[in-house]
Formats: sequence, structure tokens, C-alpha cells
Amino acid sequence: MHIMKAIRIKLWQDLVNYKKPTSFQLKETYPLPPYSTVIGMVHTMCGFTSYHPMEISIQGKYFSKVNDLYTRYEFKNGMTFDKNRHQLNVDGYGISRGVATAELLVDVELLLHIVPEDQSLVDEIAQAFEVPQEYPSLGRREDIATIQEVKVVQIREVEAEDDICLDRDYGAYVPSSILGKLTFTPDMHSNIGRNDMLGTRYLLTDKYELVNRGTAKAPKMYRNWSKKDVFYTTSILVSEEDEFFLDEDGKPVFLEFA
Repeated sequence: MHIMKAIRIKLWQDLVNYKKPTSFQLKETYPLPPYSTVIGMVHTMCGFTSYHPMEISIQGKYFSKVNDLYTRYEFKNGMTFDKNRHQLNVDGYGISRGVATAELLVDVELLLHIVPEDQSLVDEIAQAFEVPQEYPSLGRREDIATIQEVKVVQIREVEAEDDICLDRDYGAYVPSSILGKLTFTPDMHSNIGRNDMLGTRYLLTDKYELVNRGTAKAPKMYRNWSKKDVFYTTSILVSEEDEFFLDEDGKPVFLEFA
């Protein structure tokens, strides 16, 4: 049985974009931040200069979506300025400036569980969020996060005594490896069976390692991302007698520990 400490953080954001890397004309957003985005925020808040392994559980909700305009800059490496094509001249190189659209989530509420592999870092991470050295943001740099709660909690794998559901209107990223431990509860008017999976499957960036695709004399470093296969859903039920991760307040935690 796993017993570990985690930092549970509840935060709120006004308008936010968790950009899908494959969206361009419309900067689409994920319904919740990817793991890499949350891990990056933790490292920035704590001032870590090297990677500290951690597991993250992400759940939350948003009120609606809107589209917003933003200024978009485009350039091609080495292209010289052409007044008939470019709007900006930067040291002889041309940059195009135009308008594009970003998809924004409105009134986002998140519940994060951060479980560092090195459990001695728990208090340090909690302190970094309780007394931040700079304003916290999640998503784009301008997507400020209002921290509503920071609590160190104990997480354990237990046998549920009663059925446990997500908080009202909440969704979560559920790693595909633990889907068998959950029951999916469809809408009462749906024709989908109770045990069918409801939601959207994503491959989300988690962590990366730097890989040199050049030579020793002329290195070209690239980020080689590892990804998590997850299922985003709002229709989750931990059934009675199922073994699952819960924090000390009975909140479900979606972790991949074996």
C-alpha cells in the first residue's frame, strides 16, 4: 500500500489558454493544463534549476469558452526585409505582423495534487505557493493564477467505503493505466452503457530530456518529450470496495503508481 505526502493546491484563473501544440490558426486550448505546464509552474515557483521528478493529479472545471484576438508575429529564419511583405524591419530581417484568434477558458477552477518523488521537498514546495516570490501563472505568462488553498495532505491507496465522485462539474485527467479501477457514469438520458468510457483521449506532454541532434562541435539541442496517455472525463465514480488513491479529505487522486 502506498502512503505518501502531497501538496494540494486549489487555484482560480479568469481567462486562460492551455495551448494545444498542433493548433495554429485558432490557438485551441486543452480543458485542463497538461502535466508539463503544471510541473513547469512548480519548478518556477520553487526556483528549481534542475528537474525534480514528481507525479501530478489534475482536475478542475471552467464556466465557458470565448475567442479572443491577439497580435501574431511570423518570421522565417534568414529572410531579409521586404517592405511589400513584412510589417517590421529588425536589423534587416523581415517580420510579418497580423491578427489571430485564441480560445480562452473562462472562470477556471483547478485542484492539483503534487507528489514529489523526493518527499523531503513537500514543505519547500508548499511554502513556495503559500508565500510566492513572484506572481503565479499557469498557461501563458499573462494567465495569472489566484491561489485559494495550499495544504499538505497524506495520500494513500485505500478500499473505498462508499461511492466517491468528482466534485460537481469537475473533470479530470485519468491515466489510461488506471481506467480499469473506475466506473464511468453516463448522463441519465444517454444510451451509452455504464461501463463504457466517456470523454476525450489525449497524449499530454509530461517531462523532457535534452537530445543533441547535431555534433559535438556544433550541437543542436532538442527537447525529447515523454507523454502520458490520459482520458479526460467528467463522469467518474470510484465504486464501493474499489482500491484507489484518496487524500486525507476524501478527494480522489489520479496517479499512475504501480
